[in-house]
Amino acid sequence: MELIEKATIIHYHRHRIKEFSGTVKSLGWKGAASQLKRFEVLAQVADLNGRSIMDLGCGQGDLKGFLDERVSEFAYIGIDQMPEFIIEANRRYGHLPNTAFYQTDFSATELPTVEYVIASGALGYRSVNSTYYKEMIARMYASAQSALAFNMLDRATFPDHPLLVGHDVEEIEAFCKSLSPRVELIKGYLVDDFTIFMYRA
Repeated sequence: MELIEKATIIHYHRHRIKEFSGTVKSLGWKGAASQLKRFEVLAQVADLNGRSIMDLGCGQGDLKGFLDERVSEFAYIGIDQMPEFIIEANRRYGHLPNTAFYQTDFSATELPTVEYVIASGALGYRSVNSTYYKEMIARMYASAQSALAFNMLDRATFPDHPLLVGHDVEEIEAFCKSLSPRVELIKGYLVDDFTIFMYRA
């Protein structure tokens, strides 16, 4: 992703933070209900009890809070490039055991290896680099010992947007199948979204 694209994303979220501080709307979501539905689908990737999980584009740590209510004894790493989000995530959850948040651009950072990698909304931003999304999927999958779970916007139903972009479901699914022996596609939970699970076996 180009530097100016990253700057545009940061500017967008800082504007949203001023208007919707502390809420999911500062992350760009329409509301808490759509974020929750995405989390519910992503968490179906496996039994996450006792596992290590990396949350890419973690925002304010909302997935950590979601998992705390449903999963036990898991280790969590959250990564986001927005310092404001990481400050808030640490305020909410940073004191909890087996929990760490890091402020960095995960697209340009060597990622640690964990059992499960989860990315909700992280691949929704426009990029002039047409290979960026597949490169990121490959990098995320390389960090997952057991499985990668991520969502994207569906080009067929997502309206044109200056910052966000939809993707061709069949193209993304085919690419994932070129990397993983087992791929699951989930659709229908939201009008403009799809989720993919990529397993190691």
